[in-house]
Amino acid sequence: MSQIKDINLWESGKRKIDWVESNMPLLRGIKAEFEKNKPFAGLKVALSVHLEAKTAYLCKVLAAGGAEMYITGSNPLSTQDDVAAALVHEGLEVFAWYNAADSEYKRHINEVVKIGPNIIIDDGGDLVSLIHSDYPELLPNVIGGCEETTTGIIRLIAMNREGKLKFPMVLVNDADCKHLFDNRYGTGQSVWDGINRTTNLIVAGKNVVIAGYGWCGKGVAMRAKGQNANVIITEIEPIKAMEAVMDGFKVMTMNEAAKHGDIFITVTGCRDVIVEADYYNMKNGAICCNAGHFDIEVDVAGLKKIATQEKLARDNIMGYKLKNGNWIYIIAEGRLVNLAAGDGHPAEIMDMSFAIQALSALHLVKNRGNFNNNIVNVPLEVDRDVAWRQLDNWGIKIDKLTDVQEKYLNSWEGH
Repeated sequence: MSQIKDINLWESGKRKIDWVESNMPLLRGIKAEFEKNKPFAGLKVALSVHLEAKTAYLCKVLAAGGAEMYITGSNPLSTQDDVAAALVHEGLEVFAWYNAADSEYKRHINEVVKIGPNIIIDDGGDLVSLIHSDYPELLPNVIGGCEETTTGIIRLIAMNREGKLKFPMVLVNDADCKHLFDNRYGTGQSVWDGINRTTNLIVAGKNVVIAGYGWCGKGVAMRAKGQNANVIITEIEPIKAMEAVMDGFKVMTMNEAAKHGDIFITVTGCRDVIVEADYYNMKNGAICCNAGHFDIEVDVAGLKKIATQEKLARDNIMGYKLKNGNWIYIIAEGRLVNLAAGDGHPAEIMDMSFAIQALSALHLVKNRGNFNNNIVNVPLEVDRDVAWRQLDNWGIKIDKLTDVQEKYLNSWEGH
């Protein structure tokens, strides 16, 4: 039933999964609990997340809880074929391979949805959108789902606002133990891992333009500053722009920033952030990449239309010559640079994010039919549970309020 590139790659994939497992203590603990209690017994879980080793281990954790897993990737260039093979070798169903054509990618997502999932684990909203639009007869089967990223949450809120969302979705990205760490430290490190290993160029002294100063943008800017780059931020939100200024960065429009940048990174969740006019303003040799979810932030299609020549400049870097003679370089086709040109977030970061995912799925099952709204925040107790587990793993103790302090903080009567 599975559709993967080559089952014979499984041993390499298993080594990758074993490595991240040894560095994901939160999920190891949750896996042991799930093995004992089997909370997902008899349930089908459809999962669409970047299919590499950390995601694979999350799949194994859910399967240990009794879930029947149906897995696909959320980006054609982030699937690792050996990891997919390792999951199939262990009996899980996988529909994905690296560099899938658009038609293949869509077919794989359809295969996962057609099984009639009870729980959906989504990254970007493709599964949720597809089941609503093409398989409405399967909606009654769905207990609910969990959304991993900002882009997917934007889509969910729009669906719910229009009354189109038909089952509860937990906003995993909005949990503190997700976005404060995954988005900031995970994205910050993994984006530069992808850029540095792909370009093999120095960052120090260069002008780095970062579009978007949310938690992901903050992390990317922090790491750029740590490599001694001159950081320029572009923004549409005045408060975030103020934050960037007071964090020590230059802030300007993309139209102006295009004239100065050596490396451009979009982290917005929007589309058309870098467009034709910007390319003509760029220096010869400017490098562009995207750290947002979809490959529409950097308008690569528009660049191809105006290019007079194309060349593969280096593995995973395409060059486009403009009529003014300048070359503009795009990393990983404008897809997620940290996954399409790297291995994604560090294992320890995804341990926290996927712990929130696993416990949020458990929350859906435990509270089936009891949600008053289809937009569901991660419960504070789940967020705190992950935080306490992590501190315990680190061997860190913190203070607790005394009864007097507790009373004081909950009183309005003064001292």
